[in-house]
Amino acid sequence: MSQLLPSLRWPALLAAGLLGWPAAAGTGQAPGQAPAAGTAVADSLPLGRFVRPAVRVGELVEYELTFRHAPGLNVIFPDSTAEFKPFEYVHRRYWPTRTRQGLSLDRCRYVLRTFALDSVQALRLPVTVLRGRDSVLVYGPAAAVRLVRTAPRLAPDEALPPLRQATALLPLEERINYPYWLAGAAAVLVLAGVVWWTFGRNLRQRYRRYRTARNHVYFLAQYARHLERFQLSRSLANMERAITLWKNYLARLEGNSLNTLTTKEIVAHYGGDADVATALRLADRVIYGNQQPDEAAEQTDHALDALRRFADRRYALVRAAQKGQGVRV
Repeated sequence: MSQLLPSLRWPALLAAGLLGWPAAAGTGQAPGQAPAAGTAVADSLPLGRFVRPAVRVGELVEYELTFRHAPGLNVIFPDSTAEFKPFEYVHRRYWPTRTRQGLSLDRCRYVLRTFALDSVQALRLPVTVLRGRDSVLVYGPAAAVRLVRTAPRLAPDEALPPLRQATALLPLEERINYPYWLAGAAAVLVLAGVVWWTFGRNLRQRYRRYRTARNHVYFLAQYARHLERFQLSRSLANMERAITLWKNYLARLEGNSLNTLTTKEIVAHYGGDADVATALRLADRVIYGNQQPDEAAEQTDHALDALRRFADRRYALVRAAQKGQGVRV
């Protein structure tokens, strides 16, 4: 015991000498006398403890480190880069320094875990004290925690149990790989932009020509249906529907307001075209002049057919202009 006591007191005395703390002996202080205000006691060392006395492998355990010192000392507690073996650092929580009756208290709680298999595992963390340009590591007593073993104990002569093979696949929850989806969407957008920048104008022109051709085919079918009904019934309503369809189609084809113009204005718009002038004037005479269609059946059929041929010519001009041949509609 005479050799053990000096070995235990030496770190405390060394820290007291470096930090300027009053030692327990040689200070001239009477035994049993309380230390002066603002002065730390000689054995003021960091104290570490585990919040729980036992822990399992891989289980989180809390280790609390406290240090009481003089208010004027600059104290640094260990961070995540410190040596925590045989434990692994997870995270920490610290509290602000509290000073009462001339004594400051620093406190930090570390969350650790261990995968070592030792029955008793100890940890001893130092506190760094700064004094001018010098620093000193102050160690306190080590704290230990007991490892709780969950596997059954085997007798020394007992063989290990055979390993159980489990190779069946377990179902996993499907998750969306957002980075790959976002990268794929970005690539598609970039590719679409390049295609549109390179071929956009040509594609728009081709689509415009396709839509014009489709509308013309639809007009011819509808116009032929109205013309057939008029030839069978000689009804003025069917004749008026055919002419209205013709006006609406040309207005949509050429992008004008032809369907709102009078016969005279339409003839003037097309430069007095003979087919347009003859057909529309005959239609006005039949519709608004109370003339029976049977009286001029051949002329009426010829007039409606002339309007169809004129629509074909206007469609050809528009197609030529769309192809860039410089033909003015």
